[in-house]
Amino acid sequence: MVEAYMLIQTEVGRAEVVAKQVAALPGVVSAEYVTGPYDVVVRVASATEDDLAASVVPSVQQIAGITRTLTCPIADAD
Repeated sequence: MVEAYMLIQTEVGRAEVVAKQVAALPGVVSAEYVTGPYDVVVRVASATEDDLAASVVPSVQQIAGITRTLTCPIADAD
């Protein structure tokens, strides 16, 4: 299992709506709207890194109101 955090910037006033829409997508573990330089923090998961990059991340990026994303894979210390 490959997991990552996605840090999302949204259009002004869209963070809550974007977080709710993203939370409903396959591969999304959690989505929270926050304050700070990013508006939404999302945790995503997939079976492989390729699937994460080819399927899950693009599905999040297609949500209306998102202006920028940064994907941060979680380093597994096991």
